[in-house]
Amino acid sequence: MDLELVAVPDLPEIRPGDSLPTLVGDRIDLRPDDVVCVASTVVSKAEGRLADLDDFPAGPRARELAANLEAATGEEKDPRFAQAVLEESTDVLIESPFLLTETRFGHVTVNAGIDRSNVPDADLLLLPERPSESAERIRSGVDADRVVVTDTCGRPFRHGQRGVAVGWAGLPASRDWRGECDREGRELSVTVESVVDELAAAANLVAGEGAGGTPVVVVRGFDFGDHEGSDEQFRDVERDFVRRALRGWSYARD
Repeated sequence: MDLELVAVPDLPEIRPGDSLPTLVGDRIDLRPDDVVCVASTVVSKAEGRLADLDDFPAGPRARELAANLEAATGEEKDPRFAQAVLEESTDVLIESPFLLTETRFGHVTVNAGIDRSNVPDADLLLLPERPSESAERIRSGVDADRVVVTDTCGRPFRHGQRGVAVGWAGLPASRDWRGECDREGRELSVTVESVVDELAAAANLVAGEGAGGTPVVVVRGFDFGDHEGSDEQFRDVERDFVRRALRGWSYARD
């Protein structure tokens, strides 16, 4: 499989109400089988997911979290930011030395994915509320059948961040190799490949970080193949060994 990755050039600073499909379509000729990978930052900006710290007056729980973080790191922490994280989360998995939370759409990430960089008009940029619905709206307006909304986050046991998918439309999240055979004829029993994460990571290599200004990347030539697909992406708590370990649960007593 030969893949081509092309960053959409010359996109302006995205403002609330901007049409991402129009901005992308004006700058690159798309094909139906392209995968359009869009950074969640510009999706959030177009959807008006900007906020100020004063929008989040801190409650007792946020003040407690901020105080604990300050004690752990020696750095001053704004309890209003902790309040924003709480309001964007359904669960706090780790409270110190950072906040690891589950977002309202199931993504586990630091600080509920709230961004404070490249936000010229506000203090905070929140993740899209329902990224897969955002991907579907973008898909309906571009000349391509597949859209992935991307973000970057860290990984357990490894340094650095990588691109991941937080929303997608027009393709399954994963392709299932179980029941197929390797070259030796052995049947695969556990291999489920998260293709949307792999596409997001590939796009991130081209989009870059920081001041790159290329938040939309087109992946050309990706073939899902003749495999079963699934939209399962985020582990539920009953099957998440790490989360259960953090909570002190034991599979032995289930």
